[in-house]
Amino acid sequence: MIKKLWIACIAIAFAGTVNAQDVKIGLKFGMNLASVNGGDANNLDSRTGFVGGVTAEVPISEKFSIQPELLYSAQGAQQRDNFKYDLNYVSLPIMAKYYIANGFSVEAGPQFSFLIKDQLVPLDEFGGQPRENTNAENFDLAANIGLGYQFQSGIFFQTRYNLGLIAITENPDIKNGVFQMTLGYQF
Repeated sequence: MIKKLWIACIAIAFAGTVNAQDVKIGLKFGMNLASVNGGDANNLDSRTGFVGGVTAEVPISEKFSIQPELLYSAQGAQQRDNFKYDLNYVSLPIMAKYYIANGFSVEAGPQFSFLIKDQLVPLDEFGGQPRENTNAENFDLAANIGLGYQFQSGIFFQTRYNLGLIAITENPDIKNGVFQMTLGYQF
């Protein structure tokens, strides 16, 4: 299933490439304001984390592009001074990007994420050792929507919200929700 998903993602990301010289490769780094949503997430606060990785922008037309990315994303939540729910993913967003004005774009698309670390970390000094493997699901699927601005120099800014579509754990029943702000450069 996962192999088929990867093949489909790569095919979608690079479909319609007319001229390989038009593809722009870039790096982006920024901040996540991550939380978990659901009926059992009442007492959890958002957590600040890092996001960064590589991007490619494949123009389909003058105003429309596909932007696949490969990102490391620190997500999760925390409960005041008690614990931090540390979830780290390798994410593959595939964004459809439409330029509505010179340099200004709107973006939307799916994000496929693969869990590389799940840990419950006590925040108080007497909390004990972190608990590895919190039984979080190894795969997460999100719907992304965002805005971006690209300068002629190659520098770009993006803001995005990732809405988790599947539960990351069954008990408690919670989903990821992440607001991202990134700065990048396209070569």
